[in-house]
Amino acid sequence: MQALRLHERGGPDRLVYEEAPLPYLGIGDALVRVGAASFTPTELEWQPTWVDRAGRDRLPVIPFHEVSGMVVELGPGTTGVGIGDPVYGLTDWYRDGAAAEYVAVEARNLAPRPATLRDVEAAAAALAGLTAWQALFVHGGLAAGQTVLVHGAAGGVGTVAVQLARSAGARVIATGRAGARDVVAELKVDEFVDLDEELFEDAAARADVVFDLVGGDVLRRSLSAVEPGAVVVSAVEPPPATVRPGVRAVYFVVEASRHDLVELGRRIESGQVRPVVGQVFPLARGREAFEAKAGGGLRGKAVLQVG
Repeated sequence: MQALRLHERGGPDRLVYEEAPLPYLGIGDALVRVGAASFTPTELEWQPTWVDRAGRDRLPVIPFHEVSGMVVELGPGTTGVGIGDPVYGLTDWYRDGAAAEYVAVEARNLAPRPATLRDVEAAAAALAGLTAWQALFVHGGLAAGQTVLVHGAAGGVGTVAVQLARSAGARVIATGRAGARDVVAELKVDEFVDLDEELFEDAAARADVVFDLVGGDVLRRSLSAVEPGAVVVSAVEPPPATVRPGVRAVYFVVEASRHDLVELGRRIESGQVRPVVGQVFPLARGREAFEAKAGGGLRGKAVLQVG
């Protein structure tokens, strides 16, 4: 099969488009013929990208852990999916990813691809959707009638978070730079705070849940601005050791979950949520996909079209 691989640690400039062996299928695995794949811009900085769970070097590695495609083979004892099923989901961080024509994925990390989506859109929805879902509902406990503030609302995760919050009956305040205004306006947010021109502290004081996708000073200022009873959830970095009394601060790393993917898929199929695809690249140009996101000007997800 053709794949993007890294033979040494480094950035996207080390990616090589080349022939690679087909993945080995272990117990509980499904072999997926990749239709499309996407990624997190920082994943080449993660330790699991380069080692297995025992800490052993596993070079050469294949990145991109968000996948949509079709199941073509099952490993021993695999249940929950069948050959010919269109699926989407996440590959294990400690295993090779989906920047290839085929990828081996634990079947429990896959769910039926939403019938209304193509592979490119489904790959864009997998990680972004899971992150937004778990931040808002699992960790933030967002409910109808509450107000949520989303920092970084024009990105791949942020756009899904805005839509999920609206579908839950919450009032949505989005923050971002001036260029984000048009993106979030299409998603019908209730209020937009332009960080180039305005302070967000007043909006944070009115929020029941703050979802942080920026970190740094934005996270610290949010924790200082919210009222007791609010929850600040970050998918970027842990909060400071001490926070205001009555304020709950949560840092989390997204987890693969078939249950959450199924729930996300229902909202996609009902038209309440749609992934925002910023740009599509062929598999051989995966390096350009990384560079496009690193430049900061691409709204939504960068996706590789593989199949």
